Amino acid sequence: MNPQARDIVVRLQKAGHTAYFAGGCVRDQLLGVEAKDYDIASSARPEEVQQLFPRVTDLTGKSFGVVRVMVENESYEVATFREDGLYKDGRRPDSVRFATAEEDAQRRDFTVNGLFYDPVAERLIDYVGGEADLRAGIIRAIGNPVDRFTEDHLRLLRAIRFATRLYFKIEPKTWEAICAGAANIRTISAERIRDELNKIFTADKPELGLDLLDQSGLLREVLPDIAALHGVEQPPQFHPEGDVFKHTRLMLSKIEQPNLELALGVLYHDVGKKPTSKVDENGRIRFNEHESVGANMAEEIMTGLRYDNKTIQTVRELVQHHMQFKDVPHMRPSTLKRMMARPTFTLELELHRIDCSSSHGDLKHYEFLKQQLETMSAEEIDPAPLITGKDILAMGLPPGRAVGRILEAVRIAQLEGTVQTQAEALAMARRLANSGGDTGPLPPPPEPKTPSS
Repeated sequence: MNPQARDIVVRLQKAGHTAYFAGGCVRDQLLGVEAKDYDIASSARPEEVQQLFPRVTDLTGKSFGVVRVMVENESYEVATFREDGLYKDGRRPDSVRFATAEEDAQRRDFTVNGLFYDPVAERLIDYVGGEADLRAGIIRAIGNPVDRFTEDHLRLLRAIRFATRLYFKIEPKTWEAICAGAANIRTISAERIRDELNKIFTADKPELGLDLLDQSGLLREVLPDIAALHGVEQPPQFHPEGDVFKHTRLMLSKIEQPNLELALGVLYHDVGKKPTSKVDENGRIRFNEHESVGANMAEEIMTGLRYDNKTIQTVRELVQHHMQFKDVPHMRPSTLKRMMARPTFTLELELHRIDCSSSHGDLKHYEFLKQQLETMSAEEIDPAPLITGKDILAMGLPPGRAVGRILEAVRIAQLEGTVQTQAEALAMARRLANSGGDTGPLPPPPEPKTPSS
């Protein structure tokens, strides 16, 4: 139990107000999980909370009865018990009325989130049957499910998220309302949808979330390109598990440690297979360049969901490079080292392991690369360049593309091990420049300038 949050409750109660822990922190406590956030519900009005605590922020929420109390560097939401008015926009109520604890519980989304706990009396307050549903492992909307999802359309995804992360079943009437209202998720902002999807796909069993999204109809609303992977057949000799959707689902089930970028890489790695699917003259299914097409699609999807540039670029790299692993046996040492030196390589390698484990099962390239990582130092994989562009310009070569070509050739030789010292690198650069190739001969050094008189 968080002592700072408890102290807030104590102070509110000593001032004559009712005050409880509310929502997710109570749920987590009953499940034996450490709560990340502690929210407090109270009979105290926002202005009364301000009088009791020296540091109160987020006063823009006062009209809804919500403020934040700062204790040291932590903030705690303190909300007045309320009853919501009409939800005309499917997101937030047009008005609120301060109410009793029981009325406040009745306005919340799911029974497992409608619990209160008095940390002073050490007493659970349950007006909605949430404790029984927690014990039974059930996600159930409070009251009429249609009303709850009509009030806030994001609750459609929240139900999936809680069921996925808690391994709970969704109660039948609640499930029916989700399926019936799935199209309403379109009214929700991309950022809020993205945040729920992130929590679903970083759960311990993200494949369960994919199933629920798919079966409810929400998947085709929020990720239509993933829903479209149903029925995209693959060569059975390489993919005995079935179509691209089944393959993707199986891959999600094999993620060992929750990681957002890896999960998104898995989700999108074959998204380009549907638009590139072809049957060649021998009757074999082909997906030529699906990794490049998929990388572009992944970037477009994630941009639409307002992901940050770093996450987009990382996932794009995972999708773009996932087919390179089949070429590992034929790679020159320089190509292999450059592959291993990519910032995303560790994630790429894990994606490759999951990809192979979810299809043909051949992990020889994975095992080889793991061994290379274990036996080669970072300096061997990505040594500091022996020369720079300044070194070549100092020879008298004018700036231009020739400088870049020479640097590239020397770098490859360094990674291959045929050039090992700066002197050898400089000698190679001069030979290339004087060989009569694209760069042409080096010009003579410039004449020293005579100082003006």
